[in-house]
Amino acid sequence: MTDNPLEYEKISKLLKDFAIPSITATLITSLYNIVDQIFIGQGIGYLGNAATNVSYPFSTICLAISLLIGIGSASRVSLYLGNKEPEAAARAAGTGISLMVLCGLVYLAAGECLLTWLLKLFGATKEVFPYARQYAGVTLAGMPFLIVTNGMSNLIRADGNPKYSMLCMVTGAVANTILDPIFIFVFHWGIFGAALATVLGQILSFFFAIRYLWRFQTIPIEKSCFRLKPGECLKTCSMGVSSSVNQVAITFVQIILYNSLTYYGAKTVYGTDIPLAACGIVMKTNAIVLAIVVGISQGVQPIIGFNYGARQYPRVREAYLLAIKWNLAVSAAGFCLFQFFPHAIISLFGDGDQLYFEFAVLFMRIFLFMVLVNGVQLLSSSFFTAIGKAMKGALLALTRQVFFLIPLLLLLPLRFGIMGVLAAGPVADFAAFLLSVLLAGRELRRQKTQ
Repeated sequence: MTDNPLEYEKISKLLKDFAIPSITATLITSLYNIVDQIFIGQGIGYLGNAATNVSYPFSTICLAISLLIGIGSASRVSLYLGNKEPEAAARAAGTGISLMVLCGLVYLAAGECLLTWLLKLFGATKEVFPYARQYAGVTLAGMPFLIVTNGMSNLIRADGNPKYSMLCMVTGAVANTILDPIFIFVFHWGIFGAALATVLGQILSFFFAIRYLWRFQTIPIEKSCFRLKPGECLKTCSMGVSSSVNQVAITFVQIILYNSLTYYGAKTVYGTDIPLAACGIVMKTNAIVLAIVVGISQGVQPIIGFNYGARQYPRVREAYLLAIKWNLAVSAAGFCLFQFFPHAIISLFGDGDQLYFEFAVLFMRIFLFMVLVNGVQLLSSSFFTAIGKAMKGALLALTRQVFFLIPLLLLLPLRFGIMGVLAAGPVADFAAFLLSVLLAGRELRRQKTQ
């Protein structure tokens, strides 16, 4: 086997080569929902935007499944390759691919059966529900394709081909962007057209991802690798649990957040629908920053995993700290945009009355006030996953969403009303940042002694 550049190449070059395609891919993925949001806002109005917002938990659950399997498989592949065990890496990859297909089909069936109940649980109001049911009913059909594509993209990066991973996502997103305005404004299919454009783009990305099965370079994958064995499945899921748990927690946060906004919003001049529509725009705008951070995290994962498996601990520390620096630069740019240009950003998603813009601007400035540091928690969680310490990774993944944000969303509004809902975000971000610095700093000091 030829030498792997992950073992000797300069860390800054490796991070650039792996992270930039990964960032592009995650940005493209986030654009699926954002492009829909913009065109729906322009073509249908803020009720259409609210419908995509209450449907968004379906996407976060889908991402949780793909991360559970994709990150778990890729982490095992990187560690095995670092230990010079290509056959074990192939078994991990094959198990992951089979799990992606199985879980995607089960998720589609469950989602369609429980669609009405879930949309109401996610916070759909009487006015929003018809739009949400139509949008989610169509986009659910694309979820199995999205699970396989996202999962495969992690394996493709672990195989050392981040550019192809990026290509898989770009092709579908370009198709979605082209079809959206055609279906909405030319064919006048409204929110159904936006949903159909998304699904068709996901199917196109899926076919590009599947083509890579015959192109693996470092993994000698064979038919026998695709057999599902309980032990292999458990190992894969345990490695991906931290990233997945974070997405599951985000889903719970979305449900509580949407319901809190409608409940406390009804007691203000904003009503129920304005906070719901504004929330989705703010969260999806922030998703652009988070997509870049996730891209950095996914790009650095094979670098950290391989070198930890090869016991090259100085390279592990260098890669993690460089990723943190990249994250801080991106987050600083996001902070400036959210604080100084919120009205311009919100205007991209369609028109609204004065109350709508007033609340949306307030929401963006307060809820995203600590965006500067909230990526540190995500990177630190992925860092522990990459070095095989899945439980610590899961703990950090839970801190911001479960341990801090959910309790704050329930408690602060009791005293401060809807302003308490907005303030819960920055308080949770800062608390999770402090805990991440503590745990990651301790691990880095431990590695120095080895």
